[in-house]
Amino acid sequence: MAGTNPRAARIAALIQRVVASSIERELRDKRLASITVTEVRVTNDLQIAKVYWTQLGHEGHEEGERKRAQQALDQAKGHLRSLVGHKAGLRLTPQLQFVFDEVPGEAHEIEDILAVAKKRDEELARARATAQYAGDADPYKHDDEPSDDFEDDSDEE
Repeated sequence: MAGTNPRAARIAALIQRVVASSIERELRDKRLASITVTEVRVTNDLQIAKVYWTQLGHEGHEEGERKRAQQALDQAKGHLRSLVGHKAGLRLTPQLQFVFDEVPGEAHEIEDILAVAKKRDEELARARATAQYAGDADPYKHDDEPSDDFEDDSDEE
């Protein structure tokens, strides 16, 4: 993808700027009000540009809003491609493919898992603070201490 070809990386950055600003300023579609373009990846042959996007939705209505936004992006695909071609000055303008970016949602799930793990660690730390040893604190024998297993020579006489 764009990581291996520096020209593809530059074009991907340009496409991201053009598409994001066009969605914000030129397209008057209410379905695209809360769209954020997170990344653009262009193939090395500069034929296809995958535009990754995410959306801040209302609680409980995310799926429907996502479908309506995808429809709006698909309808505006030709207009956005012509804007990219005009501003980029490319001989062949890449075909735009809009892909919903799942990473932000998965990041929230990971943050929730980390919060639960942190809470468990705090509970264990509190339990450790009041814990006592079941036996000796150091149950191992050391060479520098006198041994309890000495033989009493006075009993043999």
